[in-house]
Amino acid sequence: MSKKKDLGMNRDILRRDFLQGAAITVTMGALAPELARATAAEKAAQDAPDYYPPTRLGMRGSHPGAFEAAHEVRDGDFWDKATTLIDTNESYDLVVVGGGISGLSAAYFYRQKKPRAKILIIENHDDFGGHAKRNEFNVGGRMLLANGGTQDMDSPYPYSKPASALIKALGIDPVKLEKECSDPDIYKGLHTGVFFDKETFGVDKLVTVDTGEGDRGEPPPGAWQAFADAAPVSDAVRKSIVKIETGKENYFPGLTSDQIKDKLVHLSYKDYLLNVVKADPGIVPVYQHKTDDEWALGFEAVSALDAWGYGMAGFAGLPLKPGGKFQKMMGYTAAGYSLTGGSDFFHFPDGNASIARALVRKLIPGSIPGKDIHDLITAKCDYAKLDRLGNVVRLRLNNLVVRARNVGKGVEIAYTASAGGGKVYKVRATDCVMAGWNMLIPYIVPDMPELQKAALHSLVKSPLAYCNVALTNWRAFKKLGANRIMAANGYFSVFNLSQPVNLGAYRMPRTPDEPMVIRMLRTPGSVGMSEDDQARMGRMELLQTPFETFEHNAREELGRILGPAGFDPAKDIAGIMVNRWPHGYAPEFNALWHDDYNANNAPNHLARKKFGRIAIANSDSGMGAYSDVAIDEAWRAVGELTG
Repeated sequence: MSKKKDLGMNRDILRRDFLQGAAITVTMGALAPELARATAAEKAAQDAPDYYPPTRLGMRGSHPGAFEAAHEVRDGDFWDKATTLIDTNESYDLVVVGGGISGLSAAYFYRQKKPRAKILIIENHDDFGGHAKRNEFNVGGRMLLANGGTQDMDSPYPYSKPASALIKALGIDPVKLEKECSDPDIYKGLHTGVFFDKETFGVDKLVTVDTGEGDRGEPPPGAWQAFADAAPVSDAVRKSIVKIETGKENYFPGLTSDQIKDKLVHLSYKDYLLNVVKADPGIVPVYQHKTDDEWALGFEAVSALDAWGYGMAGFAGLPLKPGGKFQKMMGYTAAGYSLTGGSDFFHFPDGNASIARALVRKLIPGSIPGKDIHDLITAKCDYAKLDRLGNVVRLRLNNLVVRARNVGKGVEIAYTASAGGGKVYKVRATDCVMAGWNMLIPYIVPDMPELQKAALHSLVKSPLAYCNVALTNWRAFKKLGANRIMAANGYFSVFNLSQPVNLGAYRMPRTPDEPMVIRMLRTPGSVGMSEDDQARMGRMELLQTPFETFEHNAREELGRILGPAGFDPAKDIAGIMVNRWPHGYAPEFNALWHDDYNANNAPNHLARKKFGRIAIANSDSGMGAYSDVAIDEAWRAVGELTG
């Protein structure tokens, strides 16, 4: 099933940047009439009547046209090519660089401190939200939503007072929403499946295992034994799988909880399973990618303490207790789930894009219709209202800040079209919050001290790609008895049906004959390298991979795994969006690769230090890949500017 015509690759409408049902007619070179824009000569794509990025198929995330100017700035040749700096004569109380959750939160907090403040938010992508990206499909007249990035409202730690207050102000009650909107009965009887490929295991075979209710449920007795017996592996590997998943042996007799944690934090999950649990080496291809979804890293690059904290297998017999000295050291790593119990949980149908949309509706009245979180989910944003002259808060898309410098008692900010090659404009502000990827800040703020630049460069993000595929039906999943499938050695390591949530007028498909969105994950790590080197190599791979490669692999993998149950990739796929994130998960402390934690000298503390009237936010500066971290860092940054 590898021929393009068999996979449906000849259906060009699925492989271009199309608004579903009609080609995009608005580009950076053919733009709609000006809508009271104060930036003089240039017209803006976002002002066009049919501008609506959430429905664009093809490459999303860091899409073409979002980063080219940034790479020119990074490479040091941007200003050699730049035209004369054009003064827009715009002046603001605050300019926010980056329109993700952290940048939007910074605007919200600043307005709380200064209710009359005029604010401009500049975002390099064609949509706001940063990693909280909304993917919106239309299949047979039905809206299907998916998260293109940030997935859930969850965190290893309870939300802080500022973050909780903001979420409450947006009308979001995660406990109530989880109780009222979750609909797990849709997938009743479906379980996790593992696909064993013939290249590695000698035969293509899907084996399911009943893991109990939810991802962290208790499997019924004998479930893992039945799984191991059906797996195409040796008897030694079968015994090891059962030992890892069900064993209750204490591998560190006589040691206290903290003493055991001290060992686990310096052991990779792989080393723990092989050298402590004494599992057969044949388990490596089975467990290699079990950590991908949470860390975008293989299990050789994740600490055993983090694996325990996230609830992974192999630790049931260890006398580990919450809290202790590692609670502070581990910061926002996943070990916090077992150290503190974690935060309240809720999954919006479009992920945390709903938080970003709620912030935009709060900051720019009239941009998104409705009054509460229930009607927000199906409301359509009017992008033409985001950057109007009369707005107190303005949101300018498709533009990249290329320089910010302290001038007099304020800040001068220069920006250009994200795709590069355009004119450069400047605005002035009393204050500036840099809420984009922190590693780019040294290139944008060249006057910073060298030590601070080095600290910012050290905050390396982990790359990943979410490939969301709209299906005309999900009968094959039902027939196979699985709603989540791990492909041990596939191009995409795991894919699953959308989380079952009904919110407002949005309703999940209830029968397998209805359309459905599945999310496929690719983490381009390089086994054997350090975490940061894996990230750098993976970033290069993602940026060099065209959409067609992602599409071909998605179609082939789905056809190969689901084909025996009647799935046809040429007929059953209605649309594909690839959310490419070369700079993906925010960096977190990892004792396998980083020096022992020092709360007074952590690299992000130096990196986020205020520089003149320029403050620094984003989840990078909190070293935690969670939305509450992004909000907390916005709160801190605004506090530094406003006192």
